[in-house]
Amino acid sequence: MTQLKNEAIKFAYWVPNVSGGLVVSNIKQRTDWSYDYNVKLAQTAEKSGFEYALTQIRFTAGYNAEHQHESVSFSHGILAKTEKLKVIAAILPGPWKPALAAKQLATIDHLTNGRIAINVVSGWFRGEFDAIGEEWPEHDQRYARSEEFIRALKGVWTQNNFSFDGKFYQFKDYTLSPKPVQKPHIEIFQGGSSRAARDMASRVSDWYFTNGNTPEELKKQIDDIREKAKANNHEVKVGVNAFIIARDTEEEAKAVLQEIIDGANVEAVKAFGDATKEAGAATTEGEGNWAKSTFEDLVQYNDGFRTNLIGTPQQIAERIVELKSVGVDLVLSGFLHFIEEVEYFGEKVLPLVRELEEAQKNQITAKSA
Repeated sequence: MTQLKNEAIKFAYWVPNVSGGLVVSNIKQRTDWSYDYNVKLAQTAEKSGFEYALTQIRFTAGYNAEHQHESVSFSHGILAKTEKLKVIAAILPGPWKPALAAKQLATIDHLTNGRIAINVVSGWFRGEFDAIGEEWPEHDQRYARSEEFIRALKGVWTQNNFSFDGKFYQFKDYTLSPKPVQKPHIEIFQGGSSRAARDMASRVSDWYFTNGNTPEELKKQIDDIREKAKANNHEVKVGVNAFIIARDTEEEAKAVLQEIIDGANVEAVKAFGDATKEAGAATTEGEGNWAKSTFEDLVQYNDGFRTNLIGTPQQIAERIVELKSVGVDLVLSGFLHFIEEVEYFGEKVLPLVRELEEAQKNQITAKSA
C-alpha cells in the first residue's frame, strides 16, 4: 500500500457554470448555473474548507448542458468575489493558443494574487470541435498537442526570450511581461485515463485528474503514473472525481442515489455513452476514460458514483482517508444541491477527515519512534 503522506488531502468542487448540474438526470436540483448562484457557492465552499474550484469548458449544448458560461472569464468572476479559493480554468488547445492563454492567465494571476490555475483539456467530443470549426487531430496527437501547449506555457511563464519549435506551436525570442505571481509558474492540471494521458502527465503536468474508481483500481493508475514520473525526474499529484452524497443515514444517501438513477435522462446518457465509446476506440489501447462504465456510472459524467463517497459523514470520511492511503492528493467533488451540500460537507464530513488523518499520522509517528 502507498505510504500515507503527512500533507492533508485537499478538496475541490466542480463549478456549475453549465446548466443541468453534475448528473444527467431529470431529478430536481437546487443547483443553478447563474453567476449569482456561483458566487454564493464559491464563498460557501471557501468557508467550508475547499481549496480549489474547477470550471467546465463547453462550447455546444448536449447531455443536459443546454447553456454554458465561458470558463476563463467565469473563473475570474468567481475569484473577484472570494479571498482564498484557487479556481482552475478549463482550456482547450485549439480554440486557445498558448500565447493568448499565457498572457490572459498571467494577468488574472496578478489581479487575484496568485489564485488562478489551468486545466488543459485535450478534448474527447468531436462534434463540439466540428461545430466551431476546429481541427480534430487523432487521439494521441491531441495529447501531443496538449503537451506542447503546456511546455510552451511553462516556457513563456518562466523565461525571457523564449523560443520553441514544436509541431503545433512555435515561439521566437518571446518575452512575457509581467510574468505570473505564482512561482515557478501557474499550476497546471490535466485529465484522462488513456496511456497517452498518463504518459503526458508523467512528463509535464503538476496535477493529474482521473475518473472515479475504487481504491484498488486507483492505486494501479497512481503507481503507474508516479513510477513513470520518477523516471522522468518529475512529480505529479493526483486528483480523483467523486460525486458526494452525504446524509445523516446510509439509507437516505442510497435513496438519493437511486432517485438520481431512476430519473436519468436515458436519451442523453446513451448519447454521452456513444460519444465516449467513439473517443475510447480512438486510443492506442482501444479504450478510454469510460471503457468500463455502466449506464448507471454514466449518469454522472466522470464516474463519480464509482468512488463511493455515498453514505454517512463517518463512512465518507473513512473512504476519503482510504483514497489518501493509495496516493490520492485531492478529491474533486460534485453534489446534487451544491450550496447546502457543500456546507453540510464542511460541517459534518471534513472535520472527521482531519481527525482520521491526525490519528493515522500519530500512529505512524509512534511506530517510527
